[in-house]
Amino acid sequence: MSDAKKSDLLLVVVTLLAAMGWVFSKEAVLMMPPLMFMAARFLLAGGVLAIIAIPALFRLSQEQLLRSIGVGAVFGIAMTCWIMGLFHGDSMGEGAFLTSLGVVIVPIIARIVFGEVQPMSTWMAIPIAVGGLALLSLENGFQPEPGQLYFVAAACIFALYFTLNTRAANHRTVVDKQGQTVEKKKVPALPLTAMALLTVGAVTLAESSISEPWAPSLANPQPMLYVWVLASAVIATAGRFLLQTYAQSLSVHSHGVVILVLEPVWVALFATVWFGETMSSLQLAGCGLIFAALLVNRWNAISRAIKGLLKVKNSSQRG
Repeated sequence: MSDAKKSDLLLVVVTLLAAMGWVFSKEAVLMMPPLMFMAARFLLAGGVLAIIAIPALFRLSQEQLLRSIGVGAVFGIAMTCWIMGLFHGDSMGEGAFLTSLGVVIVPIIARIVFGEVQPMSTWMAIPIAVGGLALLSLENGFQPEPGQLYFVAAACIFALYFTLNTRAANHRTVVDKQGQTVEKKKVPALPLTAMALLTVGAVTLAESSISEPWAPSLANPQPMLYVWVLASAVIATAGRFLLQTYAQSLSVHSHGVVILVLEPVWVALFATVWFGETMSSLQLAGCGLIFAALLVNRWNAISRAIKGLLKVKNSSQRG
């Protein structure tokens, strides 16, 4: 099997692990406070990656370390909104599609905050996504539920996190306030991820200590709680990010961007099978529009992927 095909297959597994993380998290927050769970999940996952990344962490400059912590702080706020959406929301599948709006919002953040030029497909995707969002919130008139609002807030903050994470992970040149050119060295993926996850754990731990009762939650924990927390930390967080980094290192092609769009589809399927969730026709239409917006937003990557596959097919036929 070629590296490109192996990369594609592994990225499909990554989307499955991400979707499984929704199930693990939903089960966990039924047994313990949501922010306490997030603190445990991300401190464990970040600790695992930090142990693997010890040599790389010691090589980080102070500026790189601070950038990693900054990315993690934004990630922590996004994850706070996400877990509160999962805790308060009625539909896990709907929440997955709402959260996936972050992919559409990323180019908007990059344009407004950093002045990056965006392709036409980005602006075409926005009204489609807004239409899907409208259908999801108009089930009983315009009365958005708390869970929906948390998921939409998470999507917006995830968009900022994705943008900051990409900039931290790439070498770039910037102009400071004095007009001088400054080189911003990239932060390697493994230590960047480890520090970001640990920071998420620290942020949610602080939030939990302020807003959630600890004593009753820790008095008589159910045995399965440990299973869900460990599965979320090791499989759906540390394992997922490590596998995704490895998969993306195997291929220079853009197929991965398209494959990762599968996550909300898997979540909706798992929600149906595991929790017996169902959606109304209006909700299904809204999720369909959001998925269509994701595809339109990624059209450049999709078209390159199709051309690449056709090129490989034609080459094999000539051979």
